[in-house]
Amino acid sequence: MIMDQRIALDPATFAAATTHLDGPAVLEDHEGGLDPWTAAVWLAARDDNARITLPAAPAAVSPEMADKALDTLTALAGTRVRVPGAPSRFDDLPDGVLKLEPGDPGYRGRSSTYMRGGRPALILRPRTPGEVADALAFARRHPELALGLRSGGHGISGRSTNTGGLIIDVGGLNSIEVLANGHVRVGPGATWKQVAAALDKYDLALGSGDYGGVGVGGLATAGGIGFLSREQGLTIDRLRAVELVLADGTPVRASDDENQELFWAVRGAGANFGVATAFEFEAEAVTEVGWAQLALVTQDLEESMRQFGEVARDAPRDTTVFWLTGQPRQGQSVIQMYGMVDSGDPDTIVERLTPFATTGLLAQQQVVVARYADVMAQAADVGAEGHHGRGEPISRSGFLPRLTDEFARDAAELLRSGTTFFFQLRHMGGAIADTPSDATAFAHRTPEFSVAAIGMDRQALDEAWDRLMVRHFDGLYLSFETDRRPERLHDAFPPATLERLRELKRRYDPGRLFRDNFPIDPQGEDR
Repeated sequence: MIMDQRIALDPATFAAATTHLDGPAVLEDHEGGLDPWTAAVWLAARDDNARITLPAAPAAVSPEMADKALDTLTALAGTRVRVPGAPSRFDDLPDGVLKLEPGDPGYRGRSSTYMRGGRPALILRPRTPGEVADALAFARRHPELALGLRSGGHGISGRSTNTGGLIIDVGGLNSIEVLANGHVRVGPGATWKQVAAALDKYDLALGSGDYGGVGVGGLATAGGIGFLSREQGLTIDRLRAVELVLADGTPVRASDDENQELFWAVRGAGANFGVATAFEFEAEAVTEVGWAQLALVTQDLEESMRQFGEVARDAPRDTTVFWLTGQPRQGQSVIQMYGMVDSGDPDTIVERLTPFATTGLLAQQQVVVARYADVMAQAADVGAEGHHGRGEPISRSGFLPRLTDEFARDAAELLRSGTTFFFQLRHMGGAIADTPSDATAFAHRTPEFSVAAIGMDRQALDEAWDRLMVRHFDGLYLSFETDRRPERLHDAFPPATLERLRELKRRYDPGRLFRDNFPIDPQGEDR
């Protein structure tokens, strides 16, 4: 048996005491001794095998500074360093469901997301639908806790973390099973790069977003605007069935043949009705594609944007190009375009992309023939440590019916203002518009583009966005919107759609358990 070695943080004896470590080390903080965090960092970097228990959580002026101290240790030692946590504040935790509270190993990587920090009071990590029901029962017992749902933790809108609330993290429900007839059953915690890899073996692909590291659950209940959408439709248009746990803990399956109204709602407003535990999609045959990354420079941002709109409008369905820029520098703008041609023929790929490359001065290009799965695989793996995002980035969204001269003018003014460092146009149209607007809760089927802007100053971006951009839009995309003002709900859902959703909310979640992600009031008090 290896006994813990207790090492006093005494400057005179510390180095000698750590010369020959034979097992786990417990650092004991004596008054006037070494700072335990500095000592732990030194010891973790010195011995790759050392497992260290600290005397207490970090003393810091704020929780954010304490998190940074923990991050330093995590970067050096991962789970080899243990911090004694305070006793749980909850005495009714669900049996068998994995939980994380502040101070627990692994909490930091699950409390933050891809882009932002968070500090929830509790994270529950169910691994089965039954455990999801137990987690929801706990949420019902604690209505004082804000409730967030998390699959991959990539969501730009920020709803998959919070401060002081509860997160139900379904990342462990990540199975992928390829079925017959091009169907695939996927857990919400899988990522789209994993789905693409599984389907690639059968020469199949399923359009998702533009980044393979995104989790399935959030995207598959909001919409899914990606590189194959103009040919396949939105990701939700490929959904054939969904299994979810309702607010009262009831497991249900929804499809065109059962619980049809719920199936309608889940495709675009799913976060209001339950926790998805499995999806069944129908993929399509896709083999090689043309994958393009272009960088252009322009001194006339407005004109380049207008030309891009014209080229995109005339592009065939097999071609999708996204457009991205930031604040102009010294009178010049750098435009990044990245997109896909669903063809493995080099001549076809060049023919499709050449008009896009002429909308500015082409400075850099990379165009390859690749498998769709290889494009998705470019996303970095998150790893066991999870996400370590910080801050609170602000994102605004809008659906643009047509890229007009007036829009290009106002967008260029927004970019010159410096309120956004990320301004993206996602190419829509094609098969997205083939589905009737009332066929799913995602009703905005006819826009040319989905527009998103990200900044760091909420007041400045909101003011500029409301002044310059809003009048050009018809609707918004839930996944890219951080504004919590009530009118955003009405932007997301047209009146007839919203009224239908309210009726379903009264049926499936009258107590409004799911109230923290574009919440729909069953009584219509969000009007």
